[in-house]
Amino acid sequence: MSTLSIRDDACELDFLALGALIHRLDPGIIPFRKARSFEVHVSGGEYNVAANLSDCFGHKTGIATAMVEYPIGELIQAKVRETGVAPFYKMFKHDGVRGPNMATVYSDRGQGVRAPVVFYNRSNEAGAMLKPGDFDWAAIFKKGVRWFHSGGIFASLSETTAPLIIEGMDAARAAGAVSSFDLNYRAKLWASVGGAKRGQEVCRKIASKIDVLIGNEEDIQLGLGFEGPAAGAASSKLDPGSFFELITKVVAQFPNIKLVGTTLREVHSTNRHDWAAVVWADGKQFVSPTMHLDVIDRIGGGDGFAAGLIHGLLARRPIEDALRLGWAHGALLTTFPGDVTMARLAEVEALATGGSARVQR
Repeated sequence: MSTLSIRDDACELDFLALGALIHRLDPGIIPFRKARSFEVHVSGGEYNVAANLSDCFGHKTGIATAMVEYPIGELIQAKVRETGVAPFYKMFKHDGVRGPNMATVYSDRGQGVRAPVVFYNRSNEAGAMLKPGDFDWAAIFKKGVRWFHSGGIFASLSETTAPLIIEGMDAARAAGAVSSFDLNYRAKLWASVGGAKRGQEVCRKIASKIDVLIGNEEDIQLGLGFEGPAAGAASSKLDPGSFFELITKVVAQFPNIKLVGTTLREVHSTNRHDWAAVVWADGKQFVSPTMHLDVIDRIGGGDGFAAGLIHGLLARRPIEDALRLGWAHGALLTTFPGDVTMARLAEVEALATGGSARVQR
């Protein structure tokens, strides 16, 4: 068991996320320049975790986010309702011409030796306009919240989103909620709001306020400014040794962090990955088995891991079980199109305990 102090009294929400909602256009294996039709997936790094925890694991979850009053906003709201996530919206009116907008992500899936291609339109994004004071945290937390979560992509959207995360983290701590942060470091996004120096300043300030950190070696090096092995220097991307060495340095500077988790992925082709996950908790190291994945859509796998891990912790399962649940759920999520789970809890539990792909009769 972890030493995380998780509330066991009556709470309205098990999990509350703060982040930006987006819609992703997906032409499948067809490159965008040749595409004529798309699937629309509703997504957002923080929302994905909330949706997974609600839809698969049965938790009461919420999302604090921006919403625009126009048809794309209505489409996104419908999907949020479908996944059972309670919305806390800061509403914006669209001017009929330029916005503000709900951000668009364009992502084909690639195939075989052809890698997926992802690009964005985050121009005049409503999520980037969110600022401290936009949410009544006292009212939200008054009804009880067990876990509060945000991430580095949202922190990097503007000059005001990171201060909003810090405001939310402070409110969460005052209310007795566990707080977590997924570094998700994106250099291109930080470049528009002050570059790597400001990115590290912001991420380090947030890291000083959290209980749980999600992030791989690269995220930690770029986001928190720790030195580690050069990219590609490790003998295998599935070797957790250098990750645990890095975490020793992190927790020495941020003793408030009680648990760190990440996925390990070796990409052989777009559709063939080796997959594992690791957790550092209260000085102890935990490593999952390695799984061979046949991937349909890799986007959202990390959020799937975070959701399974958090579910296990909320359910007060042993750390080994929580790690396995995150590992299994993240793997299953790569077998579905879209960013949000289509898995059932029984499937996750079966895979986590050694299940296989034999036909279920």
